[in-house]
Amino acid sequence: MLKNLPTTVKTYLLTGIVLMLAVTTITYSNHFQNVFHFDDSHSVENNVYIRNIKNIPLFFKDGTTSSVLPQNQSYRPVVTTSLAIDYWLGNGYNLFYFHLTIFILFLLQGILMFLLFNKVYQLTVLKNSSIYIAIIAATWYLLHPAIAETVNYVIARSDLLSTFFVLLGFVLYAYSPFCRRTFLYLLPVGIGALAKPSAVMFAPILLVYILLFQSDLSLLDIFKKQNFKQTRQAIIKSIPAFVFCALMYLWVDKLTPKTWQAGGASPVLYLITQPFVILHYFTTLFVPTGLSADSDWSLLPGIWDIRFFTGSAFILVMLVIAFYTSKKKILRPISFGILWFFLALIPTSSIIPLAEVLNDHRMFFPFVGLIMGVAWAIGLVVLKFAELLKQQGINKPIPLLMVPVLLLLSGYAYGTHLRNEVWHTEEGLWLNVSIKSPQNGRGLMNYGLTQMQKGNYAVATNCFERALVLLPNYYALNINMGVLKEATGDKVAAESYFLKAIQLGPGYQDSYFFYGRFLYNQSRYNEAAAQLLKAIAISPGYLNARLLLMNVYQAAQSWDQLKALAEDTLQIAPDNAEVLQYLQAARDKKVKPVIVAGQPKGPDPAKYLTLSLQYYQAGKYQECINAAAEAVKLKPDYAEAYNNMGTAYNQLKQYNKAIPFLQKAIALKPNFLLAKNNLAVAQAGIKGAKQPDAAPKLSAEQYINLSLGYFNQGEWQKCIDACYGALALKPDYDLAYNNICAAYNKLGLWNKAIAAGEKGLILNPNNQLLKNNLQESYKRANATRR
Repeated sequence: MLKNLPTTVKTYLLTGIVLMLAVTTITYSNHFQNVFHFDDSHSVENNVYIRNIKNIPLFFKDGTTSSVLPQNQSYRPVVTTSLAIDYWLGNGYNLFYFHLTIFILFLLQGILMFLLFNKVYQLTVLKNSSIYIAIIAATWYLLHPAIAETVNYVIARSDLLSTFFVLLGFVLYAYSPFCRRTFLYLLPVGIGALAKPSAVMFAPILLVYILLFQSDLSLLDIFKKQNFKQTRQAIIKSIPAFVFCALMYLWVDKLTPKTWQAGGASPVLYLITQPFVILHYFTTLFVPTGLSADSDWSLLPGIWDIRFFTGSAFILVMLVIAFYTSKKKILRPISFGILWFFLALIPTSSIIPLAEVLNDHRMFFPFVGLIMGVAWAIGLVVLKFAELLKQQGINKPIPLLMVPVLLLLSGYAYGTHLRNEVWHTEEGLWLNVSIKSPQNGRGLMNYGLTQMQKGNYAVATNCFERALVLLPNYYALNINMGVLKEATGDKVAAESYFLKAIQLGPGYQDSYFFYGRFLYNQSRYNEAAAQLLKAIAISPGYLNARLLLMNVYQAAQSWDQLKALAEDTLQIAPDNAEVLQYLQAARDKKVKPVIVAGQPKGPDPAKYLTLSLQYYQAGKYQECINAAAEAVKLKPDYAEAYNNMGTAYNQLKQYNKAIPFLQKAIALKPNFLLAKNNLAVAQAGIKGAKQPDAAPKLSAEQYINLSLGYFNQGEWQKCIDACYGALALKPDYDLAYNNICAAYNKLGLWNKAIAAGEKGLILNPNNQLLKNNLQESYKRANATRR
């Protein structure tokens, strides 16, 4: 491809490419442990199908395997395949591998961009400097902060994969006569279309390339009668690409599940909003300061909005520039870049009303063309200025002029490095969104979620209430309000929010799942089962709903239903350890963990206490009380047994009976934090308070002790919440991460257990207990994968 270059130029070129890749790797060195975000939850974290690499053939036949959320199920088998490979390589949800695979392709894309840019620039009359401008342009793209979202956001790899294969198709077409003759250049385009349908825009972009560079026509020339033959020949050359891309689009559309929804409401308002959005994208190339993972831009109210005219005027001016620059051979890369920019935006900035007015990752494909054109324009200006400096007696002006270029690239690289940090945690990302996009109710809700997980209920409540003003009819927000109210003890309000979520989002499985979980926590098993069955009917691959329903059937001792559900679940999650345990429980007709049959042999109060905990975990609260009472007969000063009785009475809502036992536990053990907390719940239950106002203020160490109490009692989520309370006071508390890891192991949420365990080991690599719990997480995740 570049074999005819002088040795010196080859050396410079190789050095430039190595530097480009090295600088990009350094810039993104802080992104490899960035967590999953947003749509990753339903397409990656909760997607049971990617956990078995044997499902890859299924991805190409069934689009429902792309997500557990029906509204987001699209036919993108290449994306789902890449996720399954990452899961397999990492032996589970290892964040490093999910980022590594796509980052390697990102670097390779940079090389493809250089090759394409250089080819386009070489087709002008100015050839000597094309290599240097091409390498700078490709580096600019790789280091640009607007590109960071696609690289950091795991499911946004669809943009990267489709763009990568479009570029590969272009390079094969531009450099290989054999590929042009045999149409092999279309093969990667087809793969790109299976990652995201926007890849089919390859066809019109190729036509522009043929017209400008192979047929040597300007955009005005194609309308002239004397150029009809050349124009027709150019169209004929592009027909295979158009036919192939049309067939790929129809294939993808045919296999896209009917449940998929674009998300927007008004095609007309969406269309008139996009000119101003496109202007925003263009300005972001130069000043990328307004980046937001979830913007608060809304649809324009009508055509008379000044922003519509501003955006339309911008598009008109850009098209005029494209027509003008197409007239001169030396300027045609500018024209080609502008048209690439607009054509690549058609799938997301036209008549298809998507849920969000704009997204940062939508710039990934269009910016290839835009940077190609803008970099060439800047390069021509720099070269012209260099000639003027030579005339002024400066012999080597280019190195001098490269200083501001390098400074600008350094600035973009620094901005990208900072942007990676924003994507590092859920809390950091949504805090940034709430600052950058203060009118975004979803952003406020998601930031509130991060605070609720940490136990900062006051902050979470504030965020949710502010979000409700902006999005009063958002089903997910009502679900989260229900979860928050349940966590703070207001079960009446919680249930009302869950019911409203079902009313607002009857087609979303989460509406039923979280209400079902609430009902299960209240021991309302029949009602819980009904809700969870609805969730599974909407999304059969929703493993969390299946596991919870199995827990419901086990608690209700509905063994036949448990057996049938477990066997059905094993069809989509073969060898899943949790499901196998439930299946064994159904066959044995015994609750797992197995409750000791009959009475413990011998006068051993500890065994009775263990038995009471097992009954509690199975939802058998009266049996829990009876077993604890036997423990007290043998050991009258057994504070833990009194606490178990009080907690079980709380679950039965018999708060008057709970209080004396809990007071007795505290009298025997004054620092018994778990009993104090349970006493506060009981007192609040009598008062009808929305949340326990008598809950003690705790230190980080006390939160850890409380979490251990919850863990021993089998209340895994409360154990986790207490740990987050400790972390809020002491962020580097590795013991908290250990307890979180252990609790998530009990809940069967291996990916969350792994994330917590890895964080804890970073803080204290010598925590052997944490290493053991993390090893269990890996083992369980691996068993699930196999």
